[in-house]
Amino acid sequence: MLATGSPFQATGLDSPTLTAVLVAVALLTFLWGFRRYRRSFSKTEFGVATAIAAGTLVIAVFPDLFNALGNVLRIERRPLVISLVATVLLMALVLYVIGRLREQQLTIAELTRSLTVDQADIHGDGERTVYVVIPAYNEADSVQSVVDSLPETVRGYEVVPLVVSDGSSDATARRAGKTDAAVVEHPINQGQGGALKTGFEIARENGADVVVTIDADGQHPIDQLDNLIGPIVDDDADYVVGSRYIGTDRSGNGPVRQVGIRTFTWLINLLTDMEISDCTNGFRAIRGSRLDDLTLTEEQFSAPELLIEARKNGLRIREIPVTIAEREHGESKKPKVRYALGLMRTILVTWIR
Repeated sequence: MLATGSPFQATGLDSPTLTAVLVAVALLTFLWGFRRYRRSFSKTEFGVATAIAAGTLVIAVFPDLFNALGNVLRIERRPLVISLVATVLLMALVLYVIGRLREQQLTIAELTRSLTVDQADIHGDGERTVYVVIPAYNEADSVQSVVDSLPETVRGYEVVPLVVSDGSSDATARRAGKTDAAVVEHPINQGQGGALKTGFEIARENGADVVVTIDADGQHPIDQLDNLIGPIVDDDADYVVGSRYIGTDRSGNGPVRQVGIRTFTWLINLLTDMEISDCTNGFRAIRGSRLDDLTLTEEQFSAPELLIEARKNGLRIREIPVTIAEREHGESKKPKVRYALGLMRTILVTWIR
């Protein structure tokens, strides 16, 4: 029971000046939202401004309405109740804004990829094709040599190189354009996963039989391309991924990264009942007709998502030994701590959905 003479016994706010200030703030907030609606017809801004104005007005004019809530929560100080309600509503507003921002980001990313797909100018002459998708972000020093190292055919399939310059600020697209590759460019950076989705969409639209992904930094063994697509061509697999751990690892990764890769690989094997050894290897081949079965939403940390999606959708997965070399130029662009957290999030989200 509330004590006699406690702050809850007072009616209204103790300060007429504070009441007037809060009423003025509520009115100005509402007028701001109304003005924004008149100019941009943004219902969201008008709705948020109206809600904030209404809440402020209730605090200013009808503060005793919080008494009942205080009694239920057994909180004797009305200002504390008001602060609690305001905090909860603010958290809800922040979460709403974050959600809206994420929706806008996804819309922009999808629009970016759609516009980029339309850039593709493919001139394949063969009936059977292997599309080699090369996501590249500021890899001007190595992308040309990587494309030039690709053979014209492999296992009787025409090789179609496709470079996706992912918002590069250097000469990546220009250097790639000096080769026989089809080159498309994201106007803004989408992340490796976003670049792969663009490449996959172009490959699908052009009827690719096999889609291979390689990095633009020169680490992946082009001379082992035949071994990579072999199980798909022979109809023994739908998804083939290379492994440095059953092959040869010359990547120069430090012990922390090595432990991280093995830990995340162990987690994926535990969750999906697979027996792979290198979950982050980007040297992979996928049967073109099975790409539509994969739900790909990850913009950055695509490797575990692809593996788990392939497993969930019944693709026959094969791992082969490959040799991973050191980068030809520059340093890895993967952030250390954020990369580990991103991999963990991607693994759990993809497994659960």
